[in-house]
Amino acid sequence: MAFVTQRAEALEITQLFRERGASMAIFCTAAHWNTEAILLAGQRIAEQYHLASVPLAVAMTFTYPHMPQAERITYSRHAPTGFLSNMAHLRALCDGPDAPYKNVTVLPHLDHADPKRDRWALVEGLPHLATVMFDAQKYPLDDNRAWTRDYVATYGHQVMVEGIIEELSVAGRTQAVQQDAYIDKAVAYMRDTGVDLLVADLGTEQQSDRVGEARYLKARARALTESLGEARLVLHGTSSLTADQMTGLADDGVIRVNMWTRIAREAGQHAARRLIARSAAIEAGEFEATESRQYLDDSIEAAADVMVAVMETLGYPHLGT
Repeated sequence: MAFVTQRAEALEITQLFRERGASMAIFCTAAHWNTEAILLAGQRIAEQYHLASVPLAVAMTFTYPHMPQAERITYSRHAPTGFLSNMAHLRALCDGPDAPYKNVTVLPHLDHADPKRDRWALVEGLPHLATVMFDAQKYPLDDNRAWTRDYVATYGHQVMVEGIIEELSVAGRTQAVQQDAYIDKAVAYMRDTGVDLLVADLGTEQQSDRVGEARYLKARARALTESLGEARLVLHGTSSLTADQMTGLADDGVIRVNMWTRIAREAGQHAARRLIARSAAIEAGEFEATESRQYLDDSIEAAADVMVAVMETLGYPHLGT
């Protein structure tokens, strides 16, 4: 069960996290090196805590204006090609007894999928996916509710579906935290649409470079979870939180935690420092110093280190109990 594309299996794995008091990591990718770094982190967690299987979601957006990750996967900037090449890459790395990351169970996730702009990914991409974020946040709430409900009715038997009520904050374009009877509105939205999970406004900022400056709304998360009856919340904007702020998210009902910006930024900074350190060898034309593989390997190692720490904070060691 290294590559999950069936709703029943995704539900079973999600329930495992609820029972163990942990949150599932959703790590996004916009490059093949990034994809392998996610799997490397999962494999290291498996080895460190003696786990036969480490489930995590490998996610990518399609043409999301703030970060179109499927477009960034290949130089061509062709989103369907990026999507399909990443899925093939994932399978090659983790699916099968001889795969290098065979202890990682991948739930491929389509993130921030717009009902109009990303129709190809929402329909043609389904055979490759375990979960989908149906993202109608920018549309009027009545349209959002109707379109999300229709998508769940048509395709919800194939994948787990995340929904979202209103626009979340993105760095440089901060939205006011939704206050107007938010909990009642969220509960009604989930009931009316039939989504499995809710991407909730919990005060965080997406694509943030200001770690620790967001005010995570723990009380709102707990009140929402109490109203919903079980852990069904998805947290975005996790790059704006410190490790202390991330500790105990599962206790608040946050069952899935989405993260990318901080990982990619810190990995790039580390790789750049290593590149500068070997500048003399590069000027001399030494092949291993100049070949791009070294920069990517440095990025992979640094990104994996960040993700291992995040998974530990999210409670992955509990999966072995």
